[in-house]
Amino acid sequence: MNPAQKALWYIESHLSAPLTLEEIASVAGVSRFHMVRAFAAATGFSVMRYVRARRLSEAARALARGAPDILTLALDADYGSHEAFTRAFRDHFGVTPEAVRAATCLDHLNLQEPILMDSTALDTLAPPRFETAKAFLVAGVGGRFTHENGAGIPLLWQRYHAEVEDIPNRIGQVAYGVCCNGDDAGNFDYIAGAEVADFSDLPRAFSRVRIPEHKYAVFTHCDHVASVRRTFNTIWNQWLPQSGFKIADAPVFERYDEKFDPSTGNGGFEIWLPIEA
Repeated sequence: MNPAQKALWYIESHLSAPLTLEEIASVAGVSRFHMVRAFAAATGFSVMRYVRARRLSEAARALARGAPDILTLALDADYGSHEAFTRAFRDHFGVTPEAVRAATCLDHLNLQEPILMDSTALDTLAPPRFETAKAFLVAGVGGRFTHENGAGIPLLWQRYHAEVEDIPNRIGQVAYGVCCNGDDAGNFDYIAGAEVADFSDLPRAFSRVRIPEHKYAVFTHCDHVASVRRTFNTIWNQWLPQSGFKIADAPVFERYDEKFDPSTGNGGFEIWLPIEA
């Protein structure tokens, strides 16, 4: 896992938190000097320029949805005042935050989308174990994605960690990343959530999904979370065609136990792939 990939994951999963070049380089395990050059070589951006562009782009989306409090957006984007945020926003997009909110439209803005992480296949993939899991319920923070904008999923996890204590009837500390409701156009729902006893007291703001009882091939992803697309690519394009199994029409999910550290992306997790028995 290269430093730029680790940096991209850390930035996207901590976008609303204070970020410094020193901190990002430390998480990637390299010096500031190394980080600056590695990130630019991989993405064409300086690290902090990418951070600013992503924060302003997310603020623009919130404004187009009618966000009433520009100061809150400014603070979330790490600007100390309404005025500093407005200057940066106008310099970046050529319009004021108020104009975007009034227009409720992003058509003329050059938004910075999340940069996709590496999806090349792994050289080797450890064989899975097979388990039959009972049905259970997951509730959390969800969004609709395509394979082109899936780089926004780490930002969804940031929201989950900020709101997980508000999920009623939660069971245990394991977190689940559930991919479900896919269509032929490549759209899918992704829910970052926790197991719950039932949905009866769940606020409408939270997403929910029932995981059915099923047989699964369970893969262990040991590397940094930023390389998960490589593991999925290898599973779908190498292991599954060669395995003789067929994928079942059921949610695929990631399982993050206490060994996983959401602040660094290290510790590993499992990928549960439903297969036809």
